[in-house]
Amino acid sequence: MKTLRTTLMAAAALAAAPLGAQELTLYSGRGETLVAPIIDTFTRETGIEVNVRYGGTAELAILLQEEDDASPADLYWAQDVAALGTVAELFAPLPDSIAETVDPRFRDSEGRWIGTSGRARVLIYSTERMSEEELPDTMAEAVDDRYEGRIAVPPTNGSFLAHVTALRHVAGDDFAREWLGDLAALDPVIVRNNTAAHQAIANGEADFAITNNYYLSRFLADDADFPVRHAQFEAGDIGNLLMTAGIGVLESSDDQEAAFRFVEFLLSPAAQQYFTGNVYEFPLAGEGIPAFTGLGVTYQEAQDNAPDVDLNALTDLEGTLEMMRDAGLL
Repeated sequence: MKTLRTTLMAAAALAAAPLGAQELTLYSGRGETLVAPIIDTFTRETGIEVNVRYGGTAELAILLQEEDDASPADLYWAQDVAALGTVAELFAPLPDSIAETVDPRFRDSEGRWIGTSGRARVLIYSTERMSEEELPDTMAEAVDDRYEGRIAVPPTNGSFLAHVTALRHVAGDDFAREWLGDLAALDPVIVRNNTAAHQAIANGEADFAITNNYYLSRFLADDADFPVRHAQFEAGDIGNLLMTAGIGVLESSDDQEAAFRFVEFLLSPAAQQYFTGNVYEFPLAGEGIPAFTGLGVTYQEAQDNAPDVDLNALTDLEGTLEMMRDAGLL
């Protein structure tokens, strides 16, 4: 695996010559520890300063809707497609030269946002208190009574909200509403985010959770004995949703040229290698980018087990938030 230094040096070599004194404002639902290094590399090599407002993906999507054309943001980088779909009408169309670098499955059908890296939804579980045989076979089964007090849930996490939005799309609102009610009745261990879900399991506060695939590899890189492992639901189950983080350029941006350049940079081979080798996500652009193959779900397994879901259909984030509030999870 490439080191962070090697990856960022490669990214620097691919960046174009500086454009001079320019600034962009980025709303990022992606965590600072994950993306700040690659943003800093873009700035260092192009001279384009990127002022980042970090926040929850859903929180920033709602803010963009409230600000509308008056938003200071040039770009919105979201953790999930549901938030991107919610604000897609605020985005400028991407140039074909950018849009066509990513498979149509992982970009907006109208070319308004594009995936930057892939991730699979997985089960994580305690190796000390739970065997794979005890895990639910389907996402529907994850709210069975036998899991009372054992599941960790990050209700405000963007990927969790997108996953519930996908459940609504595939199984219908009535089923999703019942699933959320059953989940709330389990007295779940409420955590802040996916990182906290892993830590809660390691600390003995919960036994399993539904999360994104890349977090566990980060924990294991620091501690090979971290007592958590991956599994997936039955092949084709909605629990194995294959999603993407993605980005769009605001129509109201005063410097779309520089903003498009930032998007193009994120899809460059070196940046894709950064997401793969250092964040442990799956590459979406370019050829020959090796997907991370360490302990956990491989890209091939994630594709084989994923349900067939149109990510463009996951747009009703507000409806999902309302359901979550009704269930008492928010």
